[in-house]
Amino acid sequence: MKAFVTGGNGFLGAELVRQLRAAGHEATAASRQTGVDILDPGGLRTAMAGHDIVFHVAALAGVWGRASDFERTNILGTENIVQAMRELGIGRLVYTSSPSVVFDGGDQIDATSTLPYPERFLADYPRTKAVAERRVLAANGPGLATVALRPHLIYGPGDPHLLPRLLARARAGRLRVVGSGENRVSLSFVENAAAAHHQAALALTGPQSPPAGRAFFVNDPGPVRLWDWLNGLFGQLGVAPVTRRVPAGVAYGAGAVAEAVWRLLGLSGEPPMTRFVALQLATHHTYSLAEAQQAFDYRPPVGPEEALARTVASLRTA
Repeated sequence: MKAFVTGGNGFLGAELVRQLRAAGHEATAASRQTGVDILDPGGLRTAMAGHDIVFHVAALAGVWGRASDFERTNILGTENIVQAMRELGIGRLVYTSSPSVVFDGGDQIDATSTLPYPERFLADYPRTKAVAERRVLAANGPGLATVALRPHLIYGPGDPHLLPRLLARARAGRLRVVGSGENRVSLSFVENAAAAHHQAALALTGPQSPPAGRAFFVNDPGPVRLWDWLNGLFGQLGVAPVTRRVPAGVAYGAGAVAEAVWRLLGLSGEPPMTRFVALQLATHHTYSLAEAQQAFDYRPPVGPEEALARTVASLRTA
């Protein structure tokens, strides 16, 4: 492959670039740091020329911010990628999506791609990612084969957001178990998420190939009980377990109030709680790998014990 990887200097993108190069492929790590802006169509076309596959990993993530910022990066940026590929004749696109595009606020257990997109979203990130995913899949056809992958809760060495933020809150005594604490979730070790992209690309031989025009969940094989898993990780780092609880309804209400205050006063930064985060922390989110296994033989290379050990080791030295 001669691969063009947007977000190639980010957490997942950098690992994907590493794996592609280790497998003998050429891989260009594209990001604003390297002078590539997906919102600049002309510059984007110039940077993409000469490649034969695109991995579109870059996105604006987060649970708070201006809707227009999410729309520009996640929707317009993706449209620019697809348009440039058509103009340059690049025939394969692997798009990094998210399970949040089908999150409706309730439990999702061993879910498959039959889940519909919800009628409303509680945050602009999943809303705009859902629009972009649909447009990527709709673009599958003559001259362009596309696939969307939905890794859930990516973690591992180099994680700049998820676990470091939770760990900081736990150390400060500001983290609470939301809901019953019994909810199970699927996780995605970063090396496994990157491997899914590589494996899907190898099977994406054309618009009629098994993965083409479809979305797949690509998490680690076994779900974990979220709060037990977090407390186990905290314990290995010498951090007291999180035992104080907040009912899900209370957290949801607090999130609604916080969102209203932040909007009314135009406060900077994220609210301490949002409705989306409250529901994410309190509900089950587990996803079936059967479709990915059938379509492109998805095989996560790193098991859960090794993944956790590597993650803990990296957090100890962070």
